[in-house]
Amino acid sequence: MRAAVSRPGVLLAVYPGATRQRLAVEAELARRGWPCVSGPAEADLLVIAGDHEGEGRGEGGESDWVAGLWQGIPAPKVRVWVTDPERAADALDSGLADLVRGEHEDDHAHEAHHEHHEHQQDGGTAPHSDHGGHDMHGGHHGHAGHAMGLVEGLPMADRADDRDGLRLDVLHVPLGPVLADWPAGLILHLTLQGDIVQEVTVEPVATPPSPSPPFWDEPWLRAASGEHISRGDAARRLCAAHLDSLGRFFAVAGWDDMAARTRHVRDRALAGATAAELTSLVRPLIRRAERSRTLRWLTTGLGTLPAEQARQRGVTGPALVADGDAYSRMLVWLEAVGRSAATCDVTEALDTAEVVGPRGRLDTPVPPSRALLDSLPRLLEGTEFACARIIVASLDPDLDELTHVPAPGTVHSHG
Repeated sequence: MRAAVSRPGVLLAVYPGATRQRLAVEAELARRGWPCVSGPAEADLLVIAGDHEGEGRGEGGESDWVAGLWQGIPAPKVRVWVTDPERAADALDSGLADLVRGEHEDDHAHEAHHEHHEHQQDGGTAPHSDHGGHDMHGGHHGHAGHAMGLVEGLPMADRADDRDGLRLDVLHVPLGPVLADWPAGLILHLTLQGDIVQEVTVEPVATPPSPSPPFWDEPWLRAASGEHISRGDAARRLCAAHLDSLGRFFAVAGWDDMAARTRHVRDRALAGATAAELTSLVRPLIRRAERSRTLRWLTTGLGTLPAEQARQRGVTGPALVADGDAYSRMLVWLEAVGRSAATCDVTEALDTAEVVGPRGRLDTPVPPSRALLDSLPRLLEGTEFACARIIVASLDPDLDELTHVPAPGTVHSHG
């Protein structure tokens, strides 16, 4: 048992609003070399990032979709909560200790500081579902169902006319909210005929409103409220935000080594690396991504969003600047990473004449990620299922923005 759990498979479940906790857990997992798994069947340790108290919780204090994940993990298993990013390492140590001890005779749970862990043995595995989403290299990205979607077997198919008038099976497939390299809290309901996406419904996970600013938007929102924020601090957060998006994009495209390197640089940016160090780290990444013919071939033509349509939908960030497809959006991120890395040591005050965060303007009634979510159905319908996750990753909406309810009089407000 001790040898088997020395590098436990970790399934990371993230509540909207828990970006800071997620980043802390990911950095600690990378330091330890523990693998992140794609679905419950492969997991030994369920790590839940974010506050599990609030609305819509089950008897154990967690959301239904978290309870479904837990039931889908075969015993022996342990779960830990991370609500304090400073205690991420402690939570992982606690979970590993429980696995190593092998104390699985009795179910029990306890809270300590800001972590909650529980282990159990029931002699079997709860029914679960793993739908494999193809990556663009012919592999599979496993994923868990949404909410109570951990059911035995696959959903039954109906029949309907496809676009050519043929009678093909119709399959209703949920994606999210827990997938590797997936926006936290996002659920997409896809209607498939063959491997073609026919209809898409976007459903964010219900989360209690939070007065805390979204992690990636924090410097600009604080500056708009009157705080002194330096241009360098904002540039550092922008650099890290786009590196986070790029890491997800590369991973979904099947370029795992590049994704790991990108996330390492992201963590260095957040840890306070100097402009010189960051520039030396991002330049090789940018060159490698721009020169990859395979990446260009895989992502060109996917999710094309012309600038005019983007404006009509209220898109204001990199997706508007890109004026094109998933590959074009990646290039915009790369350019912004190089520019912001070089200016992260600038000390002069951030100009608040136009409040623009990583995903767009923050001085509008609707948060920028809401416009990105509204654009998803049109971009996904009619595409191959294998391409859907790349398109989502190329927009990378931040659902933390949907949970933020600022104080009256601040720059960013929405219903």
